[in-house]
Amino acid sequence: MSSEARKAAGKTGTGGAGEAGARLRVKWDDANMRSVYANVCNAVSTREEVVLLFGLNQSWHGGQKDVTVQLTDRIILSPHAAKRLQVLLTQLIKQHEERFGLLDAGAPRGTGNRTDG
Repeated sequence: MSSEARKAAGKTGTGGAGEAGARLRVKWDDANMRSVYANVCNAVSTREEVVLLFGLNQSWHGGQKDVTVQLTDRIILSPHAAKRLQVLLTQLIKQHEERFGLLDAGAPRGTGNRTDG
């Protein structure tokens, strides 16, 4: 885990329930955590869950018409947890862009993805 991720993980949060002003301390146990790399992600949802799909696009040639993405991980969240993730990611991307410049959320260059039939 990066030092910034450790700092963020080590922060104390407030609980949503309980006495007013009570603080909930969260201890992050990363003993069983694993790290994986993904350069592709997608999401689908139902009323009860949000499913995040992660994988690898190993296509190195930009002119391909068909690209195979190897899906490697699936994370299933409740809609409430997904909303919290959205808030966290929005804040994280804002900070990243302030430091390093704007990101283009479109298709990565050189993938051959086209929308003009």
